[in-house]
This record gives sequence, structure tokens and C-alpha cells, in this order.
Amino acid sequence: MVNETTKRLIARVKQLRVAQGLTQEQFAERADLDPKYYQHVEAGRKPNPGMDTLLKLAKGAGLELWQLFKFDHPLPVVAEEPAKHGGKATVGKGTRKVTKR
Repeated sequence: MVNETTKRLIARVKQLRVAQGLTQEQFAERADLDPKYYQHVEAGRKPNPGMDTLLKLAKGAGLELWQLFKFDHPLPVVAEEPAKHGGKATVGKGTRKVTKR
């Protein structure tokens, strides 16, 4: 049986994945997880993900582990790739900032 914290954590990871426009397979690759295993985690069929899996989920989301557990905070904006035209995308408070080099 999945406890409430695990349910909230899995829901948050899924929200982050969807917000980044990633499929389950793409997210699993980023997180260095087997895609089938990640599908089971997201579906709640792996009720007690271990620390290694939690760290990989955070990595896949581009966050620190503690940020996954900030359930009452809005989803952070995560920059995945440098912006076009030679700028660099960075994480900002709710917005993306682009700086020229």
C-alpha cells in the first residue's frame, strides 16, 4: 500500500515531467532509470522507492532531492537546454531568464 507522502511525491514528479514536456521514457532516460521501472513508480506500483531511486527522480526533474518534497510550493521552472541565439537559460523565480554571453 502506498502511503500519502509517497502518493504526493509521485504526483509531483509526474507534474514536473509533464511540465517539462517529457514522455515517461524520456524522463526515465534523464533519471537513469529503466523506463518500465519508472512507469511502475509513476503508476504507484512501487510503493516504497528507495533513496537511490529518489535521487534519480530528482536528477531527472533537474532538482535537488529536497525540492521534490516541497509539496506546498509551486513547481520550479527548470531550464533544460541553453536558449537559442547564444544565450544561456537559467532557473529563475517563476520565469526563465536569458542572458547573452
